[in-house]
Amino acid sequence: MSTPRHLAGNYAPVREELTAHDLTVTGRLPDALTGWYLRNGPNPADAASAHWFFGDGMVHGVRLEGGRAVSYRNRWVRTSTFTDGARGYDERGHRDLTAGPANTHVVRHAGRTLALVETALPYELSPGLDTVGPYDFGGRLATAMTAHPKACPVTGELHFFGYGTLEAPYLTYHRADASGELVLSRPVEVPGPTMMHDFALTAGHVVFMDLPVVFDLGLVGKGMPYRWDDGYGARLGLLRRDDPHGRVRWFDIDPCYVFHTLNAYDAPDGTVVVHGMRYPELGRRAADGSVDEDRQAVLWKWTADPATGTVREEQCDDRPGEFPRVDDRLTGLDAAFGHVTCGSALVRYDLRTGASASHDFGPGRTPGEAAFAPADADPAGGGPGWLMTYVHDARTDRSDLVVLDADDLAAPPVATVHLPARVPHGFHGNWLADPGA
Repeated sequence: MSTPRHLAGNYAPVREELTAHDLTVTGRLPDALTGWYLRNGPNPADAASAHWFFGDGMVHGVRLEGGRAVSYRNRWVRTSTFTDGARGYDERGHRDLTAGPANTHVVRHAGRTLALVETALPYELSPGLDTVGPYDFGGRLATAMTAHPKACPVTGELHFFGYGTLEAPYLTYHRADASGELVLSRPVEVPGPTMMHDFALTAGHVVFMDLPVVFDLGLVGKGMPYRWDDGYGARLGLLRRDDPHGRVRWFDIDPCYVFHTLNAYDAPDGTVVVHGMRYPELGRRAADGSVDEDRQAVLWKWTADPATGTVREEQCDDRPGEFPRVDDRLTGLDAAFGHVTCGSALVRYDLRTGASASHDFGPGRTPGEAAFAPADADPAGGGPGWLMTYVHDARTDRSDLVVLDADDLAAPPVATVHLPARVPHGFHGNWLADPGA
């Protein structure tokens, strides 16, 4: 019996937690980089899982200080699922929000570092990546938390949502203030339980994506318990940030699926613009129950017009890609540039002109998601900086942390940090600069 694709090659888990110091660097790390580059991803502790999305979370971190690669460490997130085999529901059928792999993202807000998965509570990590425990905002968070919260660069607020599968409300919107206090939770009415992986934020709106990949109880235990539903429809929902308990206004769009938005903003003409990676469909099941998992996403733009109640939909490129990011200081604003991982390359898009530049890592070298590290402390963002990503080399079966000049993407890497171990393919992460650095 062949090994499933999500457990083979560089998807296969690593078996050890390591700590290594004084890493070898080719090139020169910028002196301005002092902090942690962290990235989360599935790494099943028992070397098996039914789907890539289900593996136990492992965070891989590289510590940089003033031009030196000080250390590397990788640590499993010790959730109740990891330590005790807990599942999403207890023996009485009650939801256990501490149970989940915490394998999708790692973010920092109000001084806390949180490992996230969309089906459970966050897990807080120490500065050394040890697991502190589940975090529920002082008992106020009563739903799961998306793995893609959005931090407003103007207010410092953290906007996020949780979705449910067995009973309404199927969607709840949350807001935490800059100090980390959960100050808002409100249900949002949607027709049924969908896999809402991401959403978007602008200066004036929260943008929900209600799309036709729906939960199916009959598929539980058979891989991903979601399927494409031709009858569900697809729409964008706009909620005004200054009226968070107000009406969500919905706009129909062509059926599709979006795992990840790139960014969104309020245009001067009153429209709301969203960029994201669009799949034409996802999770359609054949008569024998099999699923086509080879669908690919490309960059699209949606422009919702509240005055007319319509949405203009435009394809921006035909290169398949994923993991779109911007300078996080421009979240919700009219960012000029965004970047996407496309096969063996990183592509930087000029979101205003449509031009692009790319860096190809070469045959057998596969980058993951790239995070933007600013070269200055200007909170307005949009200035120079670097892109950081783990790159796996199939020839050596080792991984590097590669640092690129975001404004000169085609140039050779600024620096390459050689890691002591392989970093399996994973999901999302961030450059977390030291406070005051």
